[in-house]
Amino acid sequence: MVSLTRSSSARARNDAARGSVACALLGLLLPVAGYVAARQLKDVTIVQGTEATCGSALLGLLALLLARKAQFRIERTLGRAGGAGLARAGKLLGLLSLCTGLTAALALGFYALLNYFG
Repeated sequence: MVSLTRSSSARARNDAARGSVACALLGLLLPVAGYVAARQLKDVTIVQGTEATCGSALLGLLALLLARKAQFRIERTLGRAGGAGLARAGKLLGLLSLCTGLTAALALGFYALLNYFG
């Protein structure tokens, strides 16, 4: 009877790749949630919804870091860790989330300047 060794066992899960995609998707859903909250709730303004969107930048950065960690693990295990596609998707979606958050922060900055000088 042949038992499985650690090197011949089934693929290990790459949790960093999964976490990367999860953080990126959360970062992309945050602007939608802020907009819906501003439209549906009377106490929430569109400016407050945009402030919430700035959290997308943090989640996008976290997604990029997790994707990098996942890719490092894939390289270290010579591809046995799996999750290369998820790591790539997390990196792309994380970059999109980061750009969305930074754009919202710039918009709020310009809005504050216009209110201050105007």
